Amino acid sequence: MGRFHRHDDGSEHSHEHLHDHGVDHVHESDGTVRELTPEEAAERAEHIGDHTGYETGNERIEVLERIFDENDRKADANRAAFDAAGVTCINVMSSPGAGKTTVLARTLTALKDTVRCGVIEGDIETSIDADRLAGTGATISLLNTGDGFGGECHLDAPMVAHALQRLDLSALDLVFVENVGNLVCPAEFDVGAHRRAMVASVTEGEDKPLKYPVMFRNVEAIVVNKTDLLPYLSFDMDQFLANIKAVNPDAAVFPMSATTGEGVDAWIEWVKQG
Repeated sequence: MGRFHRHDDGSEHSHEHLHDHGVDHVHESDGTVRELTPEEAAERAEHIGDHTGYETGNERIEVLERIFDENDRKADANRAAFDAAGVTCINVMSSPGAGKTTVLARTLTALKDTVRCGVIEGDIETSIDADRLAGTGATISLLNTGDGFGGECHLDAPMVAHALQRLDLSALDLVFVENVGNLVCPAEFDVGAHRRAMVASVTEGEDKPLKYPVMFRNVEAIVVNKTDLLPYLSFDMDQFLANIKAVNPDAAVFPMSATTGEGVDAWIEWVKQG
């Protein structure tokens, strides 16, 4: 969805009203129509992606632009609310089963005596993960996307704004957004966080940074979880790290086991730096 809106590096471009193939001309804010230069048209084609396979390709672009416009306005408002309260927000993403909730539970337990934490717990259904975080000292706000948000496979800024109504930001220092387990859509939506991290598991294989580059490219930190299982797997850690570097050479990488606690301290220090 986000290919027409966001670059792979996470940067954004301005919105114009698109017609024909979405790249030949734009409607300016004063109502005039301007033809794009060949260079501008080529750049627009690269950023919006190819929608020509759909009969409704033009409409898809316009609808998706409106969706992202609304999302980005709300993300800015969320970030402003965090800033006003002096709260740092970290958006934590992963595939299903990578151990994101276990990593958060270990993190919250380590921070509970020094940092006042809140969690926006995102899932399509159930309170299973929210219940697992009970007793960690954090305030939990559950957001099921199946409850009024269409059962989406990601959290977006309006959803996070809704969940923030149940958090007293004045009583918090740090808020984690535990996004819905998915390596695609969560990377495309700004939720208003200051920092973005993901959890990858050694059980997922070395190729994931290459198969899902938008996710790996759009985070500042990558936890490589379940390292305690390495003796039982054919996982090539060196190759995995090389694949990460090829996609995102600036990412901080933290091999760890959230189950045993090995390697957790370095990740905790990164969290506290925010």
